[in-house]
Amino acid sequence: MSLSAAEDDSRSEIHIPADIDWHMLDKSKFFFLGAALFSGVSAALYPIVVLKTRQQVSSAQISCSKMSLSIMRYEGLRGFYRGFGTSLMGTIPARALYMGVLEVTKSSVGTATVRLGFSDTTATAIASAAAGLNSAMAAQLVWTPIDVVSQRLMVQGYNNSNSCKNAISNVHSCRYKNGLDAFRKILYADGPRGLYRGFGISILTYAPSNAVWWTSYSLAHKLIWGGIGCSVGKKDETGVIDGSGFKPDSRAVVAVQGLSAAMASGVSALITMPLDTIKTRLQVLDGEDNGIRRPMTVLQTIRNLVKEGGLSACYRGLGPRWASMSMSATTMITTYEFLKRLSAKSQDSLSS
Repeated sequence: MSLSAAEDDSRSEIHIPADIDWHMLDKSKFFFLGAALFSGVSAALYPIVVLKTRQQVSSAQISCSKMSLSIMRYEGLRGFYRGFGTSLMGTIPARALYMGVLEVTKSSVGTATVRLGFSDTTATAIASAAAGLNSAMAAQLVWTPIDVVSQRLMVQGYNNSNSCKNAISNVHSCRYKNGLDAFRKILYADGPRGLYRGFGISILTYAPSNAVWWTSYSLAHKLIWGGIGCSVGKKDETGVIDGSGFKPDSRAVVAVQGLSAAMASGVSALITMPLDTIKTRLQVLDGEDNGIRRPMTVLQTIRNLVKEGGLSACYRGLGPRWASMSMSATTMITTYEFLKRLSAKSQDSLSS
């Protein structure tokens, strides 16, 4: 049972390359190659994440172009990669945990739902949602501390830019030399709780976001192949469309995967953007109580956003987030499927 298994009559008539399930993978190759491939993806998309984070913590609306020019002028290319080393070190174990939980859950839930009598389409949607939910929750155990540290580093040089000065007045005042220094100082000042700042809201953001994404992806995937089946198929004497003669090549398969991922990202970004903004502010900004800086609560964060612009303030950084999610998801899903095929065991290994 898998996301790209044949799910309806129109699509099952198209000869799609068979998907590769968890038991068919060489696990050591899967995780080793996955770490290398996804590290490259993270490096390419990191500047967009920096832009998104700075927009979310800003108390004023600043365009992407203005912010990009400001970073380049005052911080150089290095400004777009603040905290990248820390993020990369966390991405490898978090991504490995994410992929492992995703595949195990997808396979087990998919099999169980089919046995319970659900249709292939329903079983795929349920398995996708469950897999996305579980994998996101597992990955946040590793990712939240890395997120806190890397985001503090991302915004550290923000107020040094004249064009953006005072745009964020509540950024943590502590200065960090690097990721390790930030880790030590946060741990010393706030204890382990400081590293898991915003953990609850992270779960509330990423768990449903992943569930929505994987469900949307599986449904979009099904609909696109169904549409292709209708467009390339020929009607027989009874008026039924037969697409059995169409055998898409690998480029067509990748194109459909990429388009499905971009569509799913748009849905997920729109639904979960307010939660992501609240999460980012909780992890980066401090409040002030009688002259003493303290971590902000969810309620304080929401009140500030309402004062700054209401619902529109919650959607600051939507453009970069949507672009980041779409490019990341499109690259991720095509890389992920490519990775699975690279990591597939030989037929001899499967039969033994």
